[in-house]
Amino acid sequence: MGDPTGRRETVAVAVVTYDRADLLRGMLDGLAALDPAPDAVIVVDNASTDHTPEVLAAHDLPGLQVDRAETNLGGAGGFRRAVKAAYEQGFDRIWLMDDDVVPAPDCLGVLLSYDEDCLMAVREDRAGALVEKAALTFDLRHARAIKPKTAMVETTYGTRGAMPATVELENVAFEGFMVRRSVVAEIGLPDASFFIFYDDCDYAIRARRAGRRILAVRDAVLVRQLDFDQQHDLAGWKGYYMYRNLFAVHLRYGENARVRAKPWLITAVVVALSPVRGGRGEARNVVRALRHARAMRPLPSTSVD
Repeated sequence: MGDPTGRRETVAVAVVTYDRADLLRGMLDGLAALDPAPDAVIVVDNASTDHTPEVLAAHDLPGLQVDRAETNLGGAGGFRRAVKAAYEQGFDRIWLMDDDVVPAPDCLGVLLSYDEDCLMAVREDRAGALVEKAALTFDLRHARAIKPKTAMVETTYGTRGAMPATVELENVAFEGFMVRRSVVAEIGLPDASFFIFYDDCDYAIRARRAGRRILAVRDAVLVRQLDFDQQHDLAGWKGYYMYRNLFAVHLRYGENARVRAKPWLITAVVVALSPVRGGRGEARNVVRALRHARAMRPLPSTSVD
């Protein structure tokens, strides 16, 4: 429920950045143009090696707090740290945002007009095309789909104008996801062990299983500054995390034994096909990913300490 006194809920923006100083500058400029303005902007700098510290030091954004990590915590670790800081400071809502998106000036006001615990701004590219890949359906009940995301906003509606005012989601991206502190108090913080990929999916599943619905808000516009490039080298380091974290989600939340067995099936198929695709690097990644995902099966703590 919203504040019964009619007081506007306080908002902290939780940002994670790493070595993308010029994108970060544009993103901070976008936050500065918001009306209403957020009450705080907490930026976790994941030990950037470029001129990110100089960009942060020079920006006069009101409420800016900079937390420079000693090492790269990954997106997951950075968001855990930023959300924890926002929670401990008592903000009512926490708006998670990556460093490569720019909100429309009215984006925050549109989101705050909805009395919902979990909301998602809707992304478009710089040309105005809908690029919101959050899932309408994230299937952890049926084993036949290799990837559980079987429907997403972008492919279901095609354009922003074709969307209804709100769309219920089954997973999110930490690019425009807004959560109330009551949810954080109940389900805990983002799981830093994911490092990159699927940490946002994991958090959405936890929120939904705690009885919250997640609504994408059509008129809350977030502009993505980079093109999506999800075709990562599965034989490289990102491929390892993609496999490991996908497997961890299945092992944690698969609704039956067949779904929870999918990581073994995928691993067997990838290894069998490695001579003709992916090579030894991908085979090594998927075997290692399965072994490490099994250690991630326990649900994360609900503590915010």
